[in-house]
Amino acid sequence: MSVRDSVIALLTDWQAPNPAQDSLAEAVLAFVLARTDSCLRECEPGHVTASTLVLDDTGTRVLLTLHPRLGRWVQLGGHCEDDDPEILAAAHREATEESGVSGLWLRPELAAVHVHPVTCSLGVPTRHLDLQFVAHAPAGAQIVVSDESDDLRWWPADELPPGTDHALEYLVRQALSRAQTSEE
Repeated sequence: MSVRDSVIALLTDWQAPNPAQDSLAEAVLAFVLARTDSCLRECEPGHVTASTLVLDDTGTRVLLTLHPRLGRWVQLGGHCEDDDPEILAAAHREATEESGVSGLWLRPELAAVHVHPVTCSLGVPTRHLDLQFVAHAPAGAQIVVSDESDDLRWWPADELPPGTDHALEYLVRQALSRAQTSEE
């Protein structure tokens, strides 16, 4: 299965938690169906990205990276690569590379969809069609700041850094809700 095929399957089967997420998922799916290059960073109108919110082993802290281009704290993630077999693998790879944490357990279901304008490595304005997942770090996980980050830090899930945008707040709420559901 290709990254694009896995995105199509994931978005087709996803039961969005609310009408806004359903609408975003449908729009992203339509774009992916219309463009065979939709998962490649070279796709200038926009491209699928994979991000992951990492929870610690207690489920009370989230791992965020201080993004050098954006200048704010965000979840881990990035572009799909040619050798990613599917979207979950891209999300897992990005989270592992950017956190330095081995043994992350990535939940297979989609947590959220977010579309945002950005000037990324293309050097031109584009859009990231971000498919967002949740991962759990093992106990005692050691984090390592990568060269793709200005900083990397655990934050209490109920005390996110100043300037946190609504999309990240929503993703954290989704992650905590899913963590509570899986404990019951």
